[in-house]
Amino acid sequence: MAVIKRYLDAMVQQQAQRVLLRSGVVGEMTIDGVTYPVTTKPATSEQLRVLLIETLGAACLEGLGAEPRRFRHVDGGRQWALHLWTEEAGPALRIEPDGEAPPAVVAPTRTVPTAPAAPTAAHVVPARVEGENPLDALLRRMVQARASDLHLKAGRAPMVRIDGQIGPLPGGDGPLGPAVLEGWLRELMPERLRAEFSETSDADFAHELPGLARFRCNVFRDIAGVGAVFRQIPSRVVPASELGLPPSVLEFCRLTKGLVVVTGPTGSGKSTTLAAMIDWINENRRDHIITIEDPVEFVHADKRCHVNQREVGTHTRGFKAALRAALREDPDVVLVGELRDLETTAMAIETAETGHLVFATLHTNTAASTVDRIIDQFPAGQQAQIRAMLAESLKGVVSQTLLRRPTGGRVAALEVLVVTHAVANLIRDAKSYQIPALMQTGKAHGNQLMSEALLELVRAGTVEAREAYDKSLNKREFGLLLTRSGIRGPWSDAASQETR
Repeated sequence: MAVIKRYLDAMVQQQAQRVLLRSGVVGEMTIDGVTYPVTTKPATSEQLRVLLIETLGAACLEGLGAEPRRFRHVDGGRQWALHLWTEEAGPALRIEPDGEAPPAVVAPTRTVPTAPAAPTAAHVVPARVEGENPLDALLRRMVQARASDLHLKAGRAPMVRIDGQIGPLPGGDGPLGPAVLEGWLRELMPERLRAEFSETSDADFAHELPGLARFRCNVFRDIAGVGAVFRQIPSRVVPASELGLPPSVLEFCRLTKGLVVVTGPTGSGKSTTLAAMIDWINENRRDHIITIEDPVEFVHADKRCHVNQREVGTHTRGFKAALRAALREDPDVVLVGELRDLETTAMAIETAETGHLVFATLHTNTAASTVDRIIDQFPAGQQAQIRAMLAESLKGVVSQTLLRRPTGGRVAALEVLVVTHAVANLIRDAKSYQIPALMQTGKAHGNQLMSEALLELVRAGTVEAREAYDKSLNKREFGLLLTRSGIRGPWSDAASQETR
């Protein structure tokens, strides 16, 4: 019983309410309502089968289906409830302390041959490394809590964002004193930025905990004193297959030239989507990829492609200078972190026009507004020319937003615009307001409106209708879609009046 005992001992030590082990997924432990990873890597189906047979005997797997079956297990005088079921990837197990419950099945035990062990249970809160910056210890705990962001503010305890919502960092930390916090941040900050921070009260940089994660960091001053936000960048690039990107988005990765823009509000997962697209190219093509980022987020190892990654402020003066230099560096694919000014946008369009595939990001909410935002950056006298250039070079727009899953975690909803000849004509003729209607009738080309993507997530049970409704941009239209699909809610009264 060595494998199961590791989990049971960890639950006793951490006073956990449950452990969840699923095939192909990292194990989870829940403590006071907060979920932490409890294995270092996903369990395989075979590993879980071995664990279950070793613990309960082979009979526990007979006739196992999607409906959980409950077994009782005794260890060291403690009773545990083991809930077993089968998912598409393989068996799943939920372990909980055994309180008053319906009678459980007790499966006969038997000796089984030695087989691969399940992943070892990890410590819930990793110990601080001797001599490391106290901020690194907070970042380790942030990763362990599966948070996307760590927020630090003078006079307040550390806060984290988990599944889109902000709350205290698990661990009961007290308020951070202004002088202490500033000392920690200056120690972590690259030396080249310390003087700049003293002068401007702002600093952006990247930080890495080797083997754990990278972080995009912003340090600033406000009325409370010094503050900082750390955004976690997973050390592993999530493949396009795991993100479930639509086929039309992968078609953008097959292009040899043109501009593709990924858009969405801050924290909507643009970097994750772009990283997956670059990774797909890296695995399937033999090209030279150059990324220009501020700062470098996901790190891409060379696979079939040769990859160079440049960080603004460290390896180059700015996006415009790096883009101009990239044209002399024999690139096939260029990733521009953000089209943040007119010069960068003009260079990106020029680079796409000269026979390169360019990926970039913008903070817009829809495909149509992306076209307008790009053009509106230019003076009125240049906009006709830019429209003509954009009509030729723009190949696609991916707009996305993140939604909370009912079971925890988040999922992206994607609006996809594939620029056909008809769309290009609308851009050239300054009729971008007609693009949504063309997307509606051009689904065969791979177009997908955000409202359609949200509705599909609701129908699949991936997100709740209220969550999708709150994230929709046109609530009247989306409310009608929900009501016509038989999904009732606060939107239904207005929808019924609309259809009378």
